[in-house]
Amino acid sequence: MNRHGSPFRVAAFTSGANVPGARFRVRQYIPALARAGIAVSEHWPGLGAFPPHAQWLRPAWLAGTLAQRLPQLMMGWRADVTWLYREMVSTLVTLEGFTRRPRVLDVDDAIHLFRGGRTAQRLAGLVDLVVVSNTRLAEAWRQWTPSVEILPMAIDTAFYAPAPLPEKPVIGWIGSPGNLPYLEHIAPALVEVARRFPGATFAVCSEHRPKLSDLSFVYVPWSPTVERPFLASLTIGLVPLNDTPWERGKFSYKMLQYMASGRPTVASPVGVNSDIFSMAEIGITAATHKQWVDALSALLADRATAENMGAAARTLAVSDYSVDVLVPRLAAIFRRLI
Repeated sequence: MNRHGSPFRVAAFTSGANVPGARFRVRQYIPALARAGIAVSEHWPGLGAFPPHAQWLRPAWLAGTLAQRLPQLMMGWRADVTWLYREMVSTLVTLEGFTRRPRVLDVDDAIHLFRGGRTAQRLAGLVDLVVVSNTRLAEAWRQWTPSVEILPMAIDTAFYAPAPLPEKPVIGWIGSPGNLPYLEHIAPALVEVARRFPGATFAVCSEHRPKLSDLSFVYVPWSPTVERPFLASLTIGLVPLNDTPWERGKFSYKMLQYMASGRPTVASPVGVNSDIFSMAEIGITAATHKQWVDALSALLADRATAENMGAAARTLAVSDYSVDVLVPRLAAIFRRLI
């Protein structure tokens, strides 16, 4: 209930049906928030919030996307709080100022780097609170507003239940097509590991097939229904990243997926990855070719260590990153605003 005794309602504006951030920053919370007495209605444009690759299509796409948003804005005025997941249109400020206040802006990527920070500065001035996924994003947004809170990415640890490691080792990566270049960058290290451990299998789950020259691998086309069995089939999860301002602001959801599934991770020591590795012995960090080869080789050669790290990862996911742990904090944020 809100302070007037009516059901507490939140209007969430997200980027699209299959946008990972919309699924994990907003949609997965909706059932848990309902149990906490907060009803969330989610709205996204059918054309999506991200522009098409063909530049000549973009003017028509932008007009269509904004037109699809207009009736959603009207419905949003029935809510007590507006929940904006990133910008309504990628890199632009458009209709955010026409939503109902109070407004919460939810950010899980370094979008403050777009357009020299001008978009972020304008958004910060339009909202009552900015909720970010990590300390690096908090530091960036506090240059424009003091009203910033950190809420880490959450994982449904009941859904991603752990299973025993497979008998034959499988090294795997799951993620969106835009992140495939990170995996492709470490392909030479994976090839060397494959030569050392000919019994190991490599697997990739994504919407596009990666370009991994000289590496034999199993490709699993992504869909929501294959995520859980794919993760259960792995022995080790991969989280390679570049070390740039964009990646330092990311919160790698795939790491949480591996953790919740009880799998050790080999990851680049970048941004939030480093923070999580400092909390428990959940895997091994690797930055150079040799470190990637050595880390993967060590876990493949020592199943007991891989199992122990996977168990520690699962424990950390449940204690610090589960939806059940984080939803009371999110509910308190919404209630505090009205």
